[in-house]
Amino acid sequence: MAQDADFNKFFTDSTMRIDYFHIGNSESEEFTIDKIYRYDNWGRNTNNLIDNFNNGRYYYKVYDNESGKLIYSKGFDSYFGEYQTSGPAIDGIKKAYQESVIIPFPKSGITLSIEKRNNEKKLVKIYTTVIDPADVNIISAKTIDDDVLVYNSFSSGDPSEKVDIVILGEGYNREETNKFTSDIDRFTNIFFDQEPYRSLKKKFNIYGVLKPSSESGVDEPRADIFRETTLNATFNSLGSERYLLTADNKTMRDLAAYTPYDAIYIMVNHSRYGGGGIYNLFCTFTADAQFSKYLFIHEFGHSFAGLADEYYTSSTAYNDFYPKGVEPVEPNITALLDPDKLKWRNFVDQGTQIPTPWNKAKFDNADLKWQKNRAKMNDKIADLKRKHVDPDIIADAEKMYADKDKERSDIVDKFLENEPYWGKVGAFEGAGYVSEGLYRPMMDCIMFSKGNKPFCKVCNDAIIKVINYYTE
Repeated sequence: MAQDADFNKFFTDSTMRIDYFHIGNSESEEFTIDKIYRYDNWGRNTNNLIDNFNNGRYYYKVYDNESGKLIYSKGFDSYFGEYQTSGPAIDGIKKAYQESVIIPFPKSGITLSIEKRNNEKKLVKIYTTVIDPADVNIISAKTIDDDVLVYNSFSSGDPSEKVDIVILGEGYNREETNKFTSDIDRFTNIFFDQEPYRSLKKKFNIYGVLKPSSESGVDEPRADIFRETTLNATFNSLGSERYLLTADNKTMRDLAAYTPYDAIYIMVNHSRYGGGGIYNLFCTFTADAQFSKYLFIHEFGHSFAGLADEYYTSSTAYNDFYPKGVEPVEPNITALLDPDKLKWRNFVDQGTQIPTPWNKAKFDNADLKWQKNRAKMNDKIADLKRKHVDPDIIADAEKMYADKDKERSDIVDKFLENEPYWGKVGAFEGAGYVSEGLYRPMMDCIMFSKGNKPFCKVCNDAIIKVINYYTE
């Protein structure tokens, strides 16, 4: 485990943002620096500079050139990393994504290294560059856009001692500013209704930032709907109809810089179900969906704590996201390669069978049928919108889908609650987008199924550790 560096020895109380392009397909990737910025203060924890969570597909590491000492590191996932597992990337199509490294501003020359996990999940160096903090081309960044609204939703103290969350508004036009602040307040309350955030409320600050969009809503490509919005978020990201992301990293970072931040939410002004979460990058959710509370909490589990999806019956844009026979790095799923060394064994009661039996075949049969029906209903809604039929007909189709979706969610809850090992920690097969070979800690969790429910004990513990990392 790497030891933390002395902040005052190596850094100043300001921020360096390194923007770079990440380019390639499934077989190749390369990096090139775009621009480097300097912001006036750091505003984050100065004690925990080295990330020892060993999570994320990538790591960036910063070394002091004079001593060779590791002085800062961070594990992360990226939009490009997900693209690499998609069909177009496998077909050889190259794409470029802009990403950012955020570090304290160094006092002297540094080497930035980016590492990536190989097929055995070992980190391998794939890029290095030397950066001189005295370079005249480093841009002194300013946050002076008069169109930007900054809203303080919840404060508990000094940003350097708290988890600072910024919620960026997307798809709110000028007439919807009051809706934005109302939505921020609503979701701030939802956040603190959920454990472990409720018990650790005094460890958080929450801010809202909005640059109004020209139009309300966001892109829905399958319905031939496109909107002019600030962050350029879109449904159908990576070809998945409900995956809602933005590739506009620069605008996102420019807006987030109006407040201190450790984590970024993007709150999308839309009523359709959609969201996404990428570890130590950002998460998105639609503010007015039937399951918006679930999306808000679930997606933050990905982006903040690096939790894996525990569901496995619904379709995704990924191919072989978790290689067979390799233990995932995420804290809440396992390949169970050595049952005696289960990564969450401290939570398992003596006598619990590993792997833990449950009525999986019956669940799979019913849920796979539902996923087919769900896809057909969503296809129909997209087709109706694309053909510009009567809005009442579209509304009826959307209501029918929402009713069926809620009905299925209630059925799943009752089914799982009636299982013999309900409420117990074990190793339940079915997780991480695959039916066989990956296991989750408990029958249910907000990382497994939709609804107003808690994190499982393992996820809850992982989140607390990340909160402490930012605040102690």
